[in-house]
Amino acid sequence: MTREEVMILDMEGCEERAAKIAEETRDASEEILAELSAELDMIEERKNIIKAEAEEKRAAMEAVLEGEGEVIEEVKEEERTMTDVKEIRKSPEYLDAWVENLKGRANEEQRTLLTTNAEKNGTIAVPQYVEDRIETAWESNEIVRRAKKSYFKGNLKVGYEASADGAQIHDEGGEAITEEALVVGFVDLIPATYKKMVKYSTEVLDMKGEAFVDYIVDEIEYQLAKAVGDAAVMVAYAADAPLKQTFTAAGASLTTADIVGAEGMLAGDANPVLITTRANAAALKAAVLSAGYGYDPFDGMDVIYVDARTLTAAGASLGIVADLSAWQINFPDGDEVKFVFDEFTEAPADIVRVIGRVMAGIGVVAPSKTVFIKAHA
Repeated sequence: MTREEVMILDMEGCEERAAKIAEETRDASEEILAELSAELDMIEERKNIIKAEAEEKRAAMEAVLEGEGEVIEEVKEEERTMTDVKEIRKSPEYLDAWVENLKGRANEEQRTLLTTNAEKNGTIAVPQYVEDRIETAWESNEIVRRAKKSYFKGNLKVGYEASADGAQIHDEGGEAITEEALVVGFVDLIPATYKKMVKYSTEVLDMKGEAFVDYIVDEIEYQLAKAVGDAAVMVAYAADAPLKQTFTAAGASLTTADIVGAEGMLAGDANPVLITTRANAAALKAAVLSAGYGYDPFDGMDVIYVDARTLTAAGASLGIVADLSAWQINFPDGDEVKFVFDEFTEAPADIVRVIGRVMAGIGVVAPSKTVFIKAHA
């Protein structure tokens, strides 16, 4: 390093550079050793300057504490407004501090920045950049995006009308209407923890700010969103009637007639989509082309694609016709993914294990809005 570069280092930077020089001297030539020795002298000079400045500041502070100096203006500390906090969360410095804290490498200044701007319950608020990425990750999965979401702590019990009488006409002077025959059912949304582990080389820990979020956080959050969406399909299949109904297809493959038949089992106010595999959808489109007719094989519904193994796990279904507003996902600990960095388990191989986890309780909470299409036996 040049003298100009050395003279702008802080104490931590001086220590890091001195440690690197110690490693470089092992195999260095005499000429390089002379250069490194000169650099060490400059580093020592810089450290002495830093110490001297610190001593000067300390002496000045002690003098003020003893009554010296003149009070020019008494500054009152104003409570930070919500706008101030949001602006801080948008800053690159806050993002860097959050990332380094996530890796367990935040320095004192960064930890102070985080704790000073923590929420009233002591929770460290995520940077605005990360919050936007979290929202994008959940929105990237169509099942999660369309499902109802809530954030109640612990287990959540949701009631629904299993059956109920409709409104009645009452003529003036006529007999009183009869009491409603209402049957209420309940669904328990019991949270499970969804986890994703990815292995990286140790170099990823040197990544900062947005680069770290884009490379590490995005991938894990995408995979967790997909896992929650797939789990919702299997949870829906396990639901009892009338929350879930089953339509048996005419044959072993999905046809438009099967889709229309399944739609006929839905409630009148349902706004359904079709959930199926790309292979099933492709076969339906090919059938339309072969028949030469201009009709929509999906009967006007949006199509959401899932893996074949997801449908197979859900009772070997050919597809699902459902109004996804009848599916609910409860995040008892928020939808922010929690991360764990393990540098030690595979340290000999220079591998870091990054584990992301989120808790979610899933259930179908409205009747007659989910129909599974099963192949004919």
